[in-house]
Amino acid sequence: MPEDFFLLLIVGLVAGVLSGMFGIGGGIVIVPALITFLTFEPVHAISTSLVALLLPVSIFAVMAYQRAGHFNWRASALLALGIASTVWIGARLALSLPSDTLKQVYGVFLILMGWRFLQPRKLWDEFRSDAPTPAVSASNPGPDSHPANPSSQWYIILIIGLLAGVASGLFGIGGGIIIVPVLVGLLQYEQKRATAISLGALLLPVGLPAVITYYEAGELDIPTAIPVALGLVVGALGGAKIALGLPSVRVRQLYGIFILLIGIRFVLGY
Repeated sequence: MPEDFFLLLIVGLVAGVLSGMFGIGGGIVIVPALITFLTFEPVHAISTSLVALLLPVSIFAVMAYQRAGHFNWRASALLALGIASTVWIGARLALSLPSDTLKQVYGVFLILMGWRFLQPRKLWDEFRSDAPTPAVSASNPGPDSHPANPSSQWYIILIIGLLAGVASGLFGIGGGIIIVPVLVGLLQYEQKRATAISLGALLLPVGLPAVITYYEAGELDIPTAIPVALGLVVGALGGAKIALGLPSVRVRQLYGIFILLIGIRFVLGY
């Protein structure tokens, strides 16, 4: 049993809750937490995160989204294929970068994604006391209204998976932080459907090629990843239930605030 078993378990639980809410693999929580609280080197934290994500940790969350009608197996399978094809490229890039550089690159990446999700102008308008609440109508269907299952060419979904694979291997994430913004922002998927599809893509061990790459470089610690994975399994179901009870726009805003703060912290070197 790892010396910090219970702390690692808590990291996994928190990451799991956010995973189930936002469709991320959980690495966006795991990697910063391991670096900050357990003084892991970035590459060690990234490889540990990827090992934890090899297990189908989001299976119960996916089942909850499927029961609620927010799932698409075809899109998830195409994304999984793309991630598995390119995740090793991101791992090679991470191994070639200095630790401080990798941490700052990761921080910039998070800030950009957080800003995209938060949409500060819309948030400001929402909280202005004199801003009227728009009426929902045919011309203004409201923030949660997207096509139930938008039509997307298979190769577009596959390309998203390929890009997510590079980010996954580079940053130790599942790839959902790339997948969800693109599905929602560019392809007009509803937030909860995008979250479900992203989690479904991460059920398979798509990060295995990157894990092998880190193993060959001597940067792997499997026992440390086990309690993190256990926490992920339990937390993801709770996160899915929270997200299903919230409006999609609120889930997007919470997600944006969360990763924006982490990104700023990393860029400043704290």
